[in-house]
Amino acid sequence: MKRIALFGALGLAVIGALTGGAVTPAAAQASAGDAVRGKSVYARCAACHDLNTGVTRLGPSLKGVIGRTSGTSPNFNYSQALKDKAVVWNADTLDQFLAGPAKYAPGNRMAFPPLANPQDRADLIAFLEQSAH
Repeated sequence: MKRIALFGALGLAVIGALTGGAVTPAAAQASAGDAVRGKSVYARCAACHDLNTGVTRLGPSLKGVIGRTSGTSPNFNYSQALKDKAVVWNADTLDQFLAGPAKYAPGNRMAFPPLANPQDRADLIAFLEQSAH
């Protein structure tokens, strides 16, 4: 899987052409993510976000976050910024958000600092994708 990240822009174009769709760098990187390692990255999120039961904590549950529209999880009082952003969470949008929550959605209330390491983000996203089922 990690080979996909080594392809660069040309490889992404070839993969996109072969699969009939566009492949963004973030999506390719998430494909290269290590879900096992992502579980340890998720430990940083677990104090505020539940993943298994759907319970709201300090932050909304991340159970089923992949494919959900921002600001729409029941039982959580979202900032207007995330409600207004109205993006569907996928590998690319999560990668952008996690890289800089305040920059991606100015005015959101997530106090956690950005995940600056792209591999940490890819691993976390792979873990969230795997955990969605």
